[in-house]
Amino acid sequence: MNTLEKVQKNLPHFSKSERKVAEVILASPQTAIHSSIATLAKLADVSEPTVNRFCRRLDTKGFPDFKLHLAQSLANGTPYVSRHVEEDDTPDSYTNKIFESSMASLDTARQSIDALAINKAVDVLTQAKKISFFGLGASASVAHDAQNKFFRFNVPVVCFDDVLMQRMSAISSAEGDVVVLISHTGRTKSLIDIARLARENGAAVIGITAKHSPLSKECTLPVTLEVPEDTDMYLPMASRLAQLVVVDVLATGFTLRRGPRFRESLKRTKEALKESRIEKNDQL
Repeated sequence: MNTLEKVQKNLPHFSKSERKVAEVILASPQTAIHSSIATLAKLADVSEPTVNRFCRRLDTKGFPDFKLHLAQSLANGTPYVSRHVEEDDTPDSYTNKIFESSMASLDTARQSIDALAINKAVDVLTQAKKISFFGLGASASVAHDAQNKFFRFNVPVVCFDDVLMQRMSAISSAEGDVVVLISHTGRTKSLIDIARLARENGAAVIGITAKHSPLSKECTLPVTLEVPEDTDMYLPMASRLAQLVVVDVLATGFTLRRGPRFRESLKRTKEALKESRIEKNDQL
């Protein structure tokens, strides 16, 4: 049963104020998808906490998560583009849809991530002799972004988006090395093999991937997140954004863990880059 059907079926069981929310949504689901919680509350003449309570009654984690499920129940979207985009969408419409669905997906991912796993991953990364970031397809750009961030941390960092280079790097890894594998589905055969190779050679393997995926089971430490996006059918969008945010979270944890002296070193690096930029006042 999809979300819209759940709203209709549970209509008699809602409280008076929750029923008002349900009626507004049933009358115009598209309006609800593109509304803020304050706007929807105003349309239904109820409070914002009532809207949140209504969303949780439908087994969602809050208003952003509810909007995501509502959007998914309305249409599958146009294959190979984005799940929520339709053939006849205007530029304004598909722009709003992509932003709204991305924000809702990021909130779902945020609520699914395990802070303990993040803490353990930061521990492993701060003690690494060398860090390798591997990704393929859409995740390759995330691996390159991770290399760019961790390169400043005075630790040898490499990034490969070629399967053969990944395999050779995994085979030559050793105890003290950390390999970070990035895959939304966690079902890419070559990355699963590389995780196994890296572990067999003594490296710690961190996987930024889906929960209970084959890749997560091969990793020393899986950092899993839920991103409701079917990349077998649609262009990877929200999943890539969520992976980038996780990389930022790990980089921030790394920076904080190293302490004030390390942050002073980062400050000097930033200062050294100033000469490569045009000053803001010079643009006037």
